[in-house]
Amino acid sequence: MLEFTDTKGRFDEVVDQDGVTVLVDSKALITVLGSEMDYVEDKLSSHFVFHNPNAKGVCGCGESFAV
Repeated sequence: MLEFTDTKGRFDEVVDQDGVTVLVDSKALITVLGSEMDYVEDKLSSHFVFHNPNAKGVCGCGESFAV
């Protein structure tokens, strides 16, 4: 689940790239290890896309995955 926050948790992982800061909750870190996150904009929408090489299956919307 993605959400905006101004507060870093004590054990959150901080990822900074291209002027964007992403905080990863320590409890979720193992499931997103090795993942790539991209931001896609087209004529109808803009959204984040995740590519997780460890995913065994993904839902149709691409937001949920199983490892």
